[in-house]
Order: sequence, then structure tokens, then C-alpha cells
Amino acid sequence: MTKKERVLNAMNNKPVDRPPVSFWFHFPLDMDLDKDCVAAHLDYYKKCDVDFVKIMCDGFFDYPNPIIPNIKNPEDWYNMKPLGADHPFIRGQVKRVKEIVDAIGDECMTFYNVFCPMSSFRFGTSEELLMEHLKANPDAVLHAFDVIAEDAITLSRLVIEEAGCDGIYYCVQNAEEFRFSYDEYRKLVTPSDLKVLEAANKFSDNNILHCCGWAGDKNRIEVWKDYPAKAINWAVYVEDMNLTEGKKFFGGKCVLGGFDNREEGVLWSGTEEEIKAFTKKWLEENQENGMIIGADCSLGRGMKLDNIKYVVDTVKESAK
Repeated sequence: MTKKERVLNAMNNKPVDRPPVSFWFHFPLDMDLDKDCVAAHLDYYKKCDVDFVKIMCDGFFDYPNPIIPNIKNPEDWYNMKPLGADHPFIRGQVKRVKEIVDAIGDECMTFYNVFCPMSSFRFGTSEELLMEHLKANPDAVLHAFDVIAEDAITLSRLVIEEAGCDGIYYCVQNAEEFRFSYDEYRKLVTPSDLKVLEAANKFSDNNILHCCGWAGDKNRIEVWKDYPAKAINWAVYVEDMNLTEGKKFFGGKCVLGGFDNREEGVLWSGTEEEIKAFTKKWLEENQENGMIIGADCSLGRGMKLDNIKYVVDTVKESAK
């Protein structure tokens, strides 16, 4: 079974010769842009031989809309317009994706990281300003979310249709229990979340939803339960919901994860023997169709590639 066949079968809950496995991590800061970052992706892929590549958006976190530095009042967000397909922020990402996809060819599937509009807003401003303005004039901020959603849709379309990516890895955040009630999130945040995801599903049938637990705070994960994606990835160790439980929770969809991405997790701090033992335990506990080995989220900068290779090699050995 080829890597593509293995991943597609898993994403569609069909039998596989072994579970697909992949991890991803942030590259050193001096590799954020251009050829160094492309080379780092390819070097990682060749050394670790994962089943698919999730391409990182390092260097493109801060949403650079020109209106942002001039914002004084919440009402100013009504002046915001999309960056557009030709903006360097979008073209730079498409260029990176295309170079990586072209180098990998048909060997494996590739997915590109796209953030939800509220997170892009937060990256481009600050959490304090976001929440302050959202309380003062929610309609104005929701206008900004819609504008950012247009750019995220453009980015998704271009990385799939022009750069050749197989789908997006769509990161939703901001549903921490302390931040919003269920109803507040569904009213204020879900519309822009879904605007991007539903558009991306028109460009590709194979998109991954990442329910991010980046801050270590429990989310109201139920707000994402009905989001339409082919595979679901969440923070198992933050939400205290394992893969088997999550597969039921998300309606039987393909699930991805099982390894803690944090420094206290076995993948970061464990010995070779501990990592291999944990991988074997994963294989014993997760034998349904539609399960992919990965981590709760991106691994930290400086991740030891040997540790990832221990997982990959153990999974390969299980299929012999």
C-alpha cells in the first residue's frame, strides 16, 4: 500500500495495512521563510519517512492587514478589506507550498496549515484588544472576521488548486471554557470558522480539522463537534478524551493523534525504549479503521528527529 493509499483509506475509514503516522513541528526561527524553510521540510520528510506532510506556516502567523496599526476604536474595523490573492502574505505561502509539493511529487499527501479568522485577528493584534473590541462592538469585529475569512478562503484555494496541496489542516482555537459560553462561541466565532472550512471543502474532499489546545486550557470542544472535515485532530491530553472516545464523539470520522506534543510527553522527553513502548500501546488500543498516529498539536522547535523515527519504525515493524 502506498503512502497516499494508506492515508486516503484511513481518512475514509477503510482498511489499511498499518495506521498512517505523521508529526510536525516549528522550525528554527531563521528558517521561517523562503528556501531554508522548504529545505527543512524536505529534510525532515526524508529522514523520518512519515506518511504525509503537514506544511507549516512559520513566518506567516501575524496577519498584516494595513488597517491594523491605525485602529483606534472598535468601529474602525468596518474599514477593513481583504488583502487579496496578490498580497505577499498570501503569495509567499503559496510559493512555499508549491516548492515543497513539487519536490515531494506524488509520493505522499500534503496538507497546509490555515488558521481560523479569530486566531489570525489575535495574531495580528493582541488578545486583549480582540476581547475588548468584541465586547464593545461585536458587529464591527465580526466584520473583520469575515474579511479575514475571505483571505483564508483565497489562501486555501491557491494552496490546493495552484500549489497542488491535497487539503488544508484547519486550525480552530479560542473555545477555552473561560473565554466563551457554548452559545457565545457559536454565535460569534462559528460563522467565520465555517465560512472558511465549507469553502475549503469545495476545493478538496480531504481536509483535516485541528481543534487546538495550544494554551493548555480545556476547550468547549462540543462547539466543533459538527464541523465538516474528513479527519479530526484534537488535544487528547488537554481535553481528556482519547482517540476511541473522540471517534464516537465526532460521529465516527477519522481521528488523528494520541501523542502528547508537550515537553512532558513521551515523544519529547522519553527514551527510545519508552517511545517504542508507547507506540506499541497505541497500536494495541486503536485498532479501528480510520485512525492515524500523530500528536495533539505541533511539536516544539528543536524536536529530536530520532524520536519521531522511533515511532515510524515501530509502526512499520508492526505491519511485518
